[in-house]
Amino acid sequence: MARDQIDMTPLQSRDELVAWLEAGVKPPSEFRIGTEHEKTPFTLEGHHPVAYEGARGIGALLDGMKLLLGWEPIMEHGNIIGLYDVTGGGAISLEPGGQFELSGAPVETVHQTQSELMAHLAQVREIASPLGIGFLGLGMTPSWSRSQIPAMPKGRYKIMTRYMPKVGKYGLDMMYRTCTVQTNLDFSSEADMVKKLRVSVALQPVATALFANSPFTEGKPNGYLSFRSEIWRDTDNARSGMIPWAFEDGMGFERWVDYALDVPMYFIKRGDHYIDVAGSSFRDFFDGNNKLFPNQRPTLSDWANHLSTIFPEVRLKRYLEMRGADGVPWGRLPALPAFWVGLLYDDESLDAAWQIAKAWTAAERQAMRDDVPKLGFKAKIRDRYLFEIAKECLALAHNGLRRRARVDHDGRDETRYLEPLDRILDSGKSPAEEMLDKFHGAWNGSVEPAYQAYAF
Repeated sequence: MARDQIDMTPLQSRDELVAWLEAGVKPPSEFRIGTEHEKTPFTLEGHHPVAYEGARGIGALLDGMKLLLGWEPIMEHGNIIGLYDVTGGGAISLEPGGQFELSGAPVETVHQTQSELMAHLAQVREIASPLGIGFLGLGMTPSWSRSQIPAMPKGRYKIMTRYMPKVGKYGLDMMYRTCTVQTNLDFSSEADMVKKLRVSVALQPVATALFANSPFTEGKPNGYLSFRSEIWRDTDNARSGMIPWAFEDGMGFERWVDYALDVPMYFIKRGDHYIDVAGSSFRDFFDGNNKLFPNQRPTLSDWANHLSTIFPEVRLKRYLEMRGADGVPWGRLPALPAFWVGLLYDDESLDAAWQIAKAWTAAERQAMRDDVPKLGFKAKIRDRYLFEIAKECLALAHNGLRRRARVDHDGRDETRYLEPLDRILDSGKSPAEEMLDKFHGAWNGSVEPAYQAYAF
């Protein structure tokens, strides 16, 4: 997320929290696609992490991007921590370990996502290359220890860094060593939101397997295909996971509000200052009972910011965020929005996808999600391998995109962006398995070649 929300309207009732989510409802004609992707910066010489400070640091990179793009800087205590396109709605932000994120503008087609991505990467290279900075398209840093990675000067991350070790084993690894690609999609009603949420939560392990791309930790195979996904299993289970209650009767905007009210907070932001309230619930804050901020009521900004610190496999804000995929090289990035748009933005494919998943129990969904980081396509649910389900889902995505019939200037529809996933299923191997084959073969037991093979 590029910048914290700024709306100091005091909240008076729970209905306002529900209404904030309901405001995301829009007619299908206004549906948009948002794609966010993170990439790990590294020094071209030596393949080291990149510090924020200095003439060749992340701060200098952002300053250069500001001059090139003309975007508004996002500042915190005199440090540039991101950029925002006031006109188009896109943004650039920093994750805790310097991971460089493009939060794409809301666009109508995957073709536009691809164009935005190509433009962004060309612009980043123009500024980064003279600074000796490259970017890596993997789900996790393959060679660095956590202690090697510098922290970015963002107040919310300081609070999270202190809090994470209290609630899980891998929270700091999640913050400092992982990268993801996400797709954000719209809904036309509360019922449409619920259906899309259920389908995408149940099938999120399919995306995890298709995009599994983090098999190395500190230079060696870590025993997983998506260690990034495994990290989320023990980061902070009070705010992450497969949200089984979303499949129960009565699911809707109000149920999400009740869930979010009890998720522990990280911070309250006033001006440029982050007040550490980590571990306390938004419900207590809403009732004026926050011990560190007594007799104060939250604002709409507080609510929006709090929702951005909840991390289930699919997150509801004023749209739905698909959160199950590892970061990947640039050629596979448009495949994620293409996959989910094909499944969720076509009613026929959405109905068929729900038929695949609707009979699964919460325990079965959880078991598949628990198995997929290590087993990938070999994970099973009931008597079916995930590989079979992935093939079925990819066929539905193809059909959905064909029916959408959004063509580019050459007359090609959006199914072209699924071709990398077609090749993965044709091979029967996840990206991580292909990378492990290289590690044990042509790479001679070294991850260093990844800095060229998977660079942007």
